[in-house]
Amino acid sequence: MSNLARQIQQEQQQRQQQVQKTKKSVQRQTLFSPGEKILGILFAGAVCIGAVTMVSNQSAIYEVNKNIQQTEAAIQGQTEQNKDLTMQVAELSTYERIKAKAEELGLTFNEKNVKAVRD
Repeated sequence: MSNLARQIQQEQQQRQQQVQKTKKSVQRQTLFSPGEKILGILFAGAVCIGAVTMVSNQSAIYEVNKNIQQTEAAIQGQTEQNKDLTMQVAELSTYERIKAKAEELGLTFNEKNVKAVRD
């Protein structure tokens, strides 16, 4: 009987060892499969590329807005200069000034040769 008891005991030990081995192999499972890892990496890459694209587009938009503002400032300055020159033309083309300049150059005023021109 002692032989039979030892055989049973050895069988029980072998079964326990097999159960322990199977438990260890079950714990070895990974969280993500290789395909899921590749898809995750591709998704992360796409997000990074999208972020870089958005930043570069915002930079380009900023540059265009800056150029627009500079152009608007230049246009405003030119408009002011045009207004000043228009006022100067109006001042220089008054009748009294033209008559004084003509007399200064030695010309005489003849009413028969005067024609009125209106804008």
